[in-house]
Amino acid sequence: MKLGIIGLGLIGGSLGLALRSRSHYVIGISRHEETCALAIQKGIVDEASVDFSVLSAVEVIFICTPIGAIIPTVEQLKPILSPDTILTDVGSVKAPIVEAMTPLWSNFIGGHPMAGTAQQGIEAAQLDLFTGTKYVLTPTENTPVEAQKTLTAIVQDLGTELITCSPETHDQTVAWISHLPVFVSSSLIASCVQETDREVVTLAQKLASSGFRDTSRVGGGNPELGVMMAKSNQKAVLRSLRIYRQQLDKMIHAIEEEDWEQVERMLGETREARSLFTTKK
Repeated sequence: MKLGIIGLGLIGGSLGLALRSRSHYVIGISRHEETCALAIQKGIVDEASVDFSVLSAVEVIFICTPIGAIIPTVEQLKPILSPDTILTDVGSVKAPIVEAMTPLWSNFIGGHPMAGTAQQGIEAAQLDLFTGTKYVLTPTENTPVEAQKTLTAIVQDLGTELITCSPETHDQTVAWISHLPVFVSSSLIASCVQETDREVVTLAQKLASSGFRDTSRVGGGNPELGVMMAKSNQKAVLRSLRIYRQQLDKMIHAIEEEDWEQVERMLGETREARSLFTTKK
């Protein structure tokens, strides 16, 4: 098939490598000429351009831009494409994107590949980034059946496990497993910084090891990404944060009351529950 990729960073670049390895003809779009040249040099795409018009004859387009650029990108594409062209995105929030896309493009299916690395940009692109990962699609009752079949076949051919759900279910799910941890982790770091005893702070910095590194890692990431999560998925993120706060309050109360049996019971319950989310299925 003739496929298009808009945005040639980690996800877009890795998609290009994977799709070309499966005999698709891939045309890439970047805002920068040097990225286009690098994408061709690295074998990520067959063609690359800063001009959307090269996508006029493609069958499926993966929009791999930041979330805020998805809708403006589609508005630019509308005059160029055939109505039969299938559009999909790779954003980590789905409901607002799908809602905004509904009047713009009938052949749109929201997507979210659950893959990535700490590195970003085209230099970080990997051929096997999606192999063995999960890929979420969020079709609606109005999604054309043939469009869903076509995109499903492409995604599954990447070696991923396809999961379909509603946009709203997707967003509350990622609020729990992806977005909430960022704000919890950020709050942990901010709390440590509030310590006023400099001797304690200095010693904490020396002693901090794998436990602190693991729980603080996502809170030390790109602030713009955290803002995007909160802004694009506000309702679900707030719901998760409030429930998390309730759990903290329960723990605080149990410790204040010296109810050690309750503390042990709560810790025991979470020890058992953790495997429900961390054991590969």
